[in-house]
Amino acid sequence: MAQWGDLVAYIRESYRVVRDEPDELRIRLVFGDDPDTEQRAQIVVIAREILDQREDWVQIATPFAKHEEVDLLEVLTEVGEAIVVGGLAVMGEHVVLRHSLPLINLDINEFTDPLELVAGAAELLEQQFTGRDDY
Repeated sequence: MAQWGDLVAYIRESYRVVRDEPDELRIRLVFGDDPDTEQRAQIVVIAREILDQREDWVQIATPFAKHEEVDLLEVLTEVGEAIVVGGLAVMGEHVVLRHSLPLINLDINEFTDPLELVAGAAELLEQQFTGRDDY
């Protein structure tokens, strides 16, 4: 899978797409298959980025809190100690966990594994730092 169109086709087939634009998809991932546990969900933004006006990349980003609602030093410390994939950023009013990958020669597992790790980690951060399921 080396082109944005191929990745978009795979995402549309494999995930619940809640927003579909030419260079951005939003999907909803659901966590919690245990019948005794309430299901939680995470909205994930998957966007095409062009690096240096020549290389196609895909960015996976998911918000988990508003920056004024959390202690950013505490969040950064937690991410540094516990998160394997992704980096923390403030985008607008939201704190997001995100990860970027080059599209050229991208294998599907090189996309799905980071996608699941970023979404799962953001879900845990949201639960830990806000106690809610807003995203």
